[in-house]
Amino acid sequence: MSTSETTEHPAKRQKMEKVIGTHNGTFHCDEALAVYLLRLTQEYAGADLKRTRDPAVLDTCTIVVDVGGVYDEAKQRFDHHQRGFTEIFGHGFNTKLSSAGLVYKHFGKEIIANLLKTTVDDPRIEVLWLKLYREFIEAIDAIDNGINQYPTDVPPKYRIRTDVSARVGHLNPAWNQKADAQTVDSLFLKASALVGGEFTDRLQYYADAWLPARDIVAAGLNARKNADSTGKIILFEAYAPWKEHLFELEADLAVAEAEKPIYVIYPDETGGQWRVQAVPVAPESFESRKALPEAWRGLRDDELSKASGVDGCVFIHASGFIGGNKTKEGALKLAKLALEL
Repeated sequence: MSTSETTEHPAKRQKMEKVIGTHNGTFHCDEALAVYLLRLTQEYAGADLKRTRDPAVLDTCTIVVDVGGVYDEAKQRFDHHQRGFTEIFGHGFNTKLSSAGLVYKHFGKEIIANLLKTTVDDPRIEVLWLKLYREFIEAIDAIDNGINQYPTDVPPKYRIRTDVSARVGHLNPAWNQKADAQTVDSLFLKASALVGGEFTDRLQYYADAWLPARDIVAAGLNARKNADSTGKIILFEAYAPWKEHLFELEADLAVAEAEKPIYVIYPDETGGQWRVQAVPVAPESFESRKALPEAWRGLRDDELSKASGVDGCVFIHASGFIGGNKTKEGALKLAKLALEL
């Protein structure tokens, strides 16, 4: 071993290593997730963790999250508590970021690419990056920053305290429970694994199930004039959840109101029958853009086939939002007739 190595100052040696710094004491969901996410990057994989509020110790850390009063990407400092901090995710999101959102904004695409074993230029990455912020990260940012989900002039009918931020908070020692720093640090790692595991599980679902469904809906939307020259009917050859994707894709593609589809045809989940469903006016709405004809509603089997003139009918719901036929051709005939009535 060389003389320089044996006499190297410990603080200097620590700076050469990758060390993540965050505050000690009571922990929250945002920094628990931020630390987990950083360890999914190439740069901070396997990095040590220092939980402290001592500025001298934080100065030796490679990156610091949720403490220190500085947001500076170049310096790898990601706090959000300082006066004047207003950073948001952008892309239509206006919620003030917490340390989780800051880390995700700067490292999220790399993290997703690493977990999916692909590269950041994979076209899926951008879609998943935005989707995970909307569905997972934004709520953590809002809760940590004290942003109410709804106006507070009307009291809620019930409380939700089973969200991931609440579950992380419950892992802290109780106010009257004695716990040394080592115990709290151990509980922090448990909290980090909890929220990080949920993040990776959610990503896997969106990559393996949600995104393939989006691809099916996009293909059907783009090819809808093959099903019917009006473009008012979408035909899916395979079953997939379609409502959320359809509305998002219509917005992304700026589909004009007059050109939006009215009915969707798809095989049911068992594959034994085909469905014709009216597109709702909004993803969560029970009101349809054009419900199936009133004269068919509530009818079944031969009675419905006789009323519609289409063989193989199974049912039309009493509200007219959905119906069924034994064949794809029969379901398509029902939809085409419904457009004219």
